[in-house]
Amino acid sequence: MNLNFPCNHGLHATRGGTHRAFIARRRALRPADEYRTVTPEEWGEFLGHFERRKLVLGDCGRAYGTDCAHEHACVRCPVLIVHATERPRLVEIRDNLLTRILEAEREGWLGEIEGLQSSLTHAEEKLAQLDAQISRKQESVDLGIPTFREIVARTTAVSTPPGPS
Repeated sequence: MNLNFPCNHGLHATRGGTHRAFIARRRALRPADEYRTVTPEEWGEFLGHFERRKLVLGDCGRAYGTDCAHEHACVRCPVLIVHATERPRLVEIRDNLLTRILEAEREGWLGEIEGLQSSLTHAEEKLAQLDAQISRKQESVDLGIPTFREIVARTTAVSTPPGPS
Protein backbone atom coordinates (compact mmCIF):
# COMPACT_ATOMS: atom_id res chain seq x y z
CA MET A 1 0.00 0.00 0.00
CA ASN A 2 1.47 3.32 -1.03
CA LEU A 3 0.71 6.03 1.52
CA ASN A 4 3.03 8.61 -0.07
CA PHE A 5 0.68 10.45 -2.33
CA PRO A 6 0.99 14.16 -2.96
CA CYS A 7 -0.98 16.48 -0.75
CA ASN A 8 -0.64 20.12 0.20
CA HIS A 9 -0.03 19.73 3.91
CA GLY A 10 2.17 16.60 3.86
CA LEU A 11 0.25 14.96 6.73
CA HIS A 12 -0.40 11.71 4.87
CA ALA A 13 3.22 11.35 3.81
CA THR A 14 4.33 11.82 7.44
CA ARG A 15 1.84 9.29 8.76
CA GLY A 16 2.82 6.77 6.09
CA GLY A 17 6.52 7.15 6.82
CA THR A 18 5.94 6.89 10.57
CA HIS A 19 3.85 3.77 10.14
CA ARG A 20 6.42 2.11 7.88
CA ALA A 21 9.15 2.88 10.44
CA PHE A 22 6.98 1.35 13.18
CA ILE A 23 6.43 -1.82 11.09
CA ALA A 24 10.16 -2.06 10.34
CA ARG A 25 10.99 -1.80 14.08
CA ARG A 26 8.40 -4.49 14.91
CA ARG A 27 9.71 -6.83 12.22
CA ALA A 28 13.25 -6.40 13.49
CA LEU A 29 12.11 -7.77 16.86
CA ARG A 30 10.49 -10.89 15.33
CA PRO A 31 12.33 -14.00 14.09
CA ALA A 32 13.10 -13.73 10.37
CA ASP A 33 11.54 -17.13 9.56
CA GLU A 34 8.10 -15.70 10.45
CA TYR A 35 8.32 -13.60 7.29
CA ARG A 36 9.03 -16.44 4.88
CA THR A 37 6.82 -17.17 1.87
CA VAL A 38 3.80 -19.32 2.67
CA THR A 39 3.83 -22.74 1.01
CA PRO A 40 0.90 -23.81 -1.19
CA GLU A 41 0.04 -26.52 1.38
CA GLU A 42 -0.10 -23.97 4.22
CA TRP A 43 -2.21 -21.59 2.16
CA GLY A 44 -4.58 -24.40 1.17
CA GLU A 45 -4.94 -25.47 4.81
CA PHE A 46 -5.66 -21.85 5.84
CA LEU A 47 -8.35 -21.41 3.17
CA GLY A 48 -9.75 -24.84 4.01
CA HIS A 49 -10.28 -23.70 7.59
CA PHE A 50 -12.91 -21.23 6.42
CA GLU A 51 -14.54 -23.73 4.07
CA ARG A 52 -14.92 -26.16 6.98
CA ARG A 53 -16.63 -23.44 9.06
CA LYS A 54 -19.67 -23.38 6.75
CA LEU A 55 -22.54 -25.13 8.54
CA VAL A 56 -26.19 -25.93 7.92
CA LEU A 57 -27.41 -23.04 10.09
CA GLY A 58 -24.71 -20.53 9.15
CA ASP A 59 -21.02 -20.14 9.93
CA CYS A 60 -18.79 -21.20 12.80
CA GLY A 61 -16.98 -18.14 14.11
CA ARG A 62 -14.22 -19.92 15.99
CA ALA A 63 -10.67 -18.77 15.44
CA TYR A 64 -8.28 -20.28 12.92
CA GLY A 65 -6.50 -23.36 14.21
CA THR A 66 -8.78 -23.94 17.21
CA ASP A 67 -10.72 -27.10 17.94
CA CYS A 68 -14.46 -27.21 18.48
CA ALA A 69 -15.08 -26.95 22.23
CA HIS A 70 -18.65 -28.21 21.91
CA GLU A 71 -17.87 -31.38 19.96
CA HIS A 72 -19.86 -30.08 17.01
CA ALA A 73 -23.04 -29.49 19.02
CA CYS A 74 -23.34 -26.21 17.11
CA VAL A 75 -26.72 -25.14 18.49
CA ARG A 76 -25.08 -24.88 21.92
CA CYS A 77 -22.06 -22.92 20.67
CA PRO A 78 -21.90 -19.15 21.26
CA VAL A 79 -19.76 -18.60 18.13
CA LEU A 80 -22.32 -20.06 15.72
CA ILE A 81 -23.44 -17.26 13.39
CA VAL A 82 -26.94 -18.22 12.26
CA HIS A 83 -28.01 -16.91 8.85
CA ALA A 84 -31.44 -15.30 8.79
CA THR A 85 -32.43 -17.54 5.87
CA GLU A 86 -31.99 -20.58 8.13
CA ARG A 87 -34.58 -19.47 10.72
CA PRO A 88 -37.14 -22.10 9.59
CA ARG A 89 -34.52 -24.84 10.05
CA LEU A 90 -33.70 -23.55 13.54
CA VAL A 91 -37.42 -23.59 14.41
CA GLU A 92 -37.56 -27.18 13.15
CA ILE A 93 -34.58 -28.10 15.35
CA ARG A 94 -36.25 -26.49 18.37
CA ASP A 95 -39.52 -28.35 17.71
CA ASN A 96 -37.61 -31.61 17.30
CA LEU A 97 -35.86 -31.04 20.62
CA LEU A 98 -39.23 -30.51 22.32
CA THR A 99 -40.49 -33.80 20.86
CA ARG A 100 -37.34 -35.63 21.94
CA ILE A 101 -37.61 -34.22 25.49
CA LEU A 102 -41.18 -35.51 25.74
CA GLU A 103 -40.04 -38.92 24.49
CA ALA A 104 -37.13 -39.01 26.98
CA GLU A 105 -39.49 -38.12 29.83
CA ARG A 106 -41.95 -40.79 28.75
CA GLU A 107 -39.20 -43.44 28.49
CA GLY A 108 -37.43 -42.36 31.70
CA TRP A 109 -34.14 -41.41 30.01
CA LEU A 110 -33.12 -38.89 32.67
CA GLY A 111 -29.55 -38.50 31.38
CA GLU A 112 -30.84 -37.66 27.91
CA ILE A 113 -33.26 -35.01 29.20
CA GLU A 114 -30.51 -32.83 30.64
CA GLY A 115 -28.55 -32.66 27.38
CA LEU A 116 -31.67 -32.08 25.29
CA GLN A 117 -32.85 -29.35 27.67
CA SER A 118 -29.49 -27.60 27.34
CA SER A 119 -29.71 -27.76 23.55
CA LEU A 120 -33.30 -26.47 23.66
CA THR A 121 -32.30 -23.49 25.82
CA HIS A 122 -29.52 -22.58 23.40
CA ALA A 123 -31.76 -23.04 20.35
CA GLU A 124 -34.35 -20.70 21.86
CA GLU A 125 -31.63 -18.15 22.66
CA LYS A 126 -30.37 -18.33 19.07
CA LEU A 127 -33.93 -17.84 17.78
CA ALA A 128 -34.38 -14.79 20.02
CA GLN A 129 -31.03 -13.35 18.83
CA LEU A 130 -31.96 -14.00 15.22
CA ASP A 131 -35.39 -12.42 15.60
CA ALA A 132 -33.82 -9.34 17.22
CA GLN A 133 -31.29 -9.13 14.38
CA ILE A 134 -34.04 -9.42 11.74
CA SER A 135 -36.17 -6.74 13.42
CA ARG A 136 -33.18 -4.37 13.66
CA LYS A 137 -32.54 -4.76 9.94
CA GLN A 138 -36.18 -4.01 9.14
CA GLU A 139 -36.28 -0.82 11.20
CA SER A 140 -35.16 2.39 9.62
CA VAL A 141 -32.73 4.56 11.52
CA ASP A 142 -33.03 8.32 11.42
CA LEU A 143 -29.53 9.64 10.83
CA GLY A 144 -30.63 13.24 11.21
CA ILE A 145 -29.78 14.07 7.62
CA PRO A 146 -32.23 16.66 6.32
CA THR A 147 -34.31 15.88 3.27
CA PHE A 148 -34.17 18.02 0.16
CA ARG A 149 -37.51 19.65 1.05
CA GLU A 150 -36.22 20.58 4.51
CA ILE A 151 -33.10 22.13 3.01
CA VAL A 152 -35.08 24.12 0.46
CA ALA A 153 -37.55 25.29 3.09
CA ARG A 154 -34.71 26.75 5.18
CA THR A 155 -33.15 28.63 2.30
CA THR A 156 -34.27 32.17 2.01
CA ALA A 157 -34.91 33.87 -1.27
CA VAL A 158 -31.83 35.66 -2.54
CA SER A 159 -32.41 39.33 -2.54
CA THR A 160 -30.41 41.62 -4.74
CA PRO A 161 -28.38 44.19 -2.85
CA PRO A 162 -29.59 47.70 -3.29
CA GLY A 163 -27.73 49.34 -6.08
CA PRO A 164 -27.06 52.97 -6.79
CA SER A 165 -30.21 54.81 -7.57
